[in-house]
Amino acid sequence: MKTTGGSDEEKRAAGESAAEAVEDGMVVGLGTGSTAAHAIRALGRKVDSGLDIRGVPTSFQSRELAKKVSVPLADLDQVQQVHLAIDGADQFSGPHLVKGGGGAHAREKIVDAAADRLLVVADPSKAAAQLDHSVPVEVLPDARTTAAGRIRALGGSSSLRSAERKDGPVVTDNGNLLLDCDFGTIPNPAELAAELAEIPGAVEHGLFVGMADEIHVGREDGVNVKTF
Repeated sequence: MKTTGGSDEEKRAAGESAAEAVEDGMVVGLGTGSTAAHAIRALGRKVDSGLDIRGVPTSFQSRELAKKVSVPLADLDQVQQVHLAIDGADQFSGPHLVKGGGGAHAREKIVDAAADRLLVVADPSKAAAQLDHSVPVEVLPDARTTAAGRIRALGGSSSLRSAERKDGPVVTDNGNLLLDCDFGTIPNPAELAAELAEIPGAVEHGLFVGMADEIHVGREDGVNVKTF
């Protein structure tokens, strides 16, 4: 369930702004999505110019792009520290995020949480006074029905994410299924995040509560950086 909105120039501005924070010797978490992709390409250009970094990809997509632009890669268990991560968001409200439009939020949350700082890159369409975007929940295949029932009990409605250009559901990089869950406006993201985490068979949900240290919002006339 990929989100739309925002021009490519806004996304490029945000991604390149966050890439400017990367310094020689850093280990960098490489996020997933169209805006994070601009940051990865910018880092590739910096590597070509002599920057010495290693990237920890959050998905097959980000790994393949990083390899294409010659960013050296490492797995999370091969590094002692992730200095910062650059990642996108489907929606943000203050430091709270909804992620998972690309289905990679389980791996993204692991890498983003391990980083000393999380720099979120977004276009203005992703901003909200309160989160109200649908929340992806990655579930084990056998837990699909029971997890959907627990989500209903929490006041949400869920739908199994269908694949594009193939029959059947989306299957994540981890071999699981995705339920896109609509709760309407989410006044207390921390409370909902805790409730979703308790669902048996739920691998990870797309609420990233209080995780953003900076949000780089690309605009036609520049970049607005919000710090938390």
